[in-house]
Amino acid sequence: MGARHLKRFACLPGTRLAAIAWPSSMFPGALGRWHYWWQAHLVDLLVDAAIHRPTALADDAQRLLRGIVARNFGRWTNNYFDDMAWLGLALERADRHLGVSRDAALRTLTSRVYDAWVPHLGGGIPWRTMDLFFNAPANGPAAILLARTGHVDRAVEMADWMDVNLVDDTTGLILDGVHPALADSPRRLVPDVYTYCQGVVLGSELELLRRTGDAVHRERLDRLLHAVENHVCDDGVIPGAGGGDGGLFAGILARNLALIATDLPDSADGDAIRSRAAAIVTTSAAAAWTHRHDTDQGPVFGPDWRQQAHPPRDEGRKSQFSAGSVRSSQIPERDLSVQLSGWMVLEAAAAVTLNASEHDETDAP
Repeated sequence: MGARHLKRFACLPGTRLAAIAWPSSMFPGALGRWHYWWQAHLVDLLVDAAIHRPTALADDAQRLLRGIVARNFGRWTNNYFDDMAWLGLALERADRHLGVSRDAALRTLTSRVYDAWVPHLGGGIPWRTMDLFFNAPANGPAAILLARTGHVDRAVEMADWMDVNLVDDTTGLILDGVHPALADSPRRLVPDVYTYCQGVVLGSELELLRRTGDAVHRERLDRLLHAVENHVCDDGVIPGAGGGDGGLFAGILARNLALIATDLPDSADGDAIRSRAAAIVTTSAAAAWTHRHDTDQGPVFGPDWRQQAHPPRDEGRKSQFSAGSVRSSQIPERDLSVQLSGWMVLEAAAAVTLNASEHDETDAP
């Protein structure tokens, strides 16, 4: 898939950037669409691939990171705290696993999400700099990043905030977010349920359990895993959420479930929790692979792993950025996000099968 999507950015030597659609008659130039957080997940997947098979991908990761910062006009940051948290996580992993160091960039991104905390409105960090919508998609990956970079106290605050504000009383699932009470408006909960919200909260509770040993994080993780099993999965398979940004949602949940299977600290119920998480990952990966569409440039995954993928074609409406998120192409299989998610669940299954821990003894808490 990398060869299919990765191209030199704007003819700059030593760079790569992923085409956001395939097939496509055009590759984005310096001002074309590129979707920052999709590229961050591709960096993460290059790290996964290097871990799970004897493949030298550090140079590819380096080139992609150069392309990202070049396309972002020489900056690592943007106006979305969730985006910055995802790129920060990718940079931290690329450094730890591949030796691809971007220390200054990682410090900058970490500082931005740390400083975004808003105590006078009850805590949490907003989705983006230009409004006050506080949600799981920002606080979840930010908490994981902060825990991994030594800011455990702030990560605990974020996890506590999500547990107090975003857990559905009926299902136990994580809701999207909340608009806090302001002088001219009451507090308003946004009750949408997305698979990736479950994933980032599972990931943050796991990371904090590793870092603190506090049993409350194990209890929350176990409770949310039960909710995912009972209220999200369909015959053990993570459902899809279309193309556009939604194309990444299932893969993010799969990644964090795999982390539970490989990195959950030992306890009396640890084996059972790890087994339950692993079962969702491997069942979902089998479904994604079974329903793939094969092309002469590799497999194409569908937006919903329970259904047969359609052949992508360079026609119809392309993905569009609207109101802060990317809407699906008319043929979702064209979207890079959908293909990243399919790759993600396969790498997650590889981690489970190989028992490839994300963290080794040198970075244990």
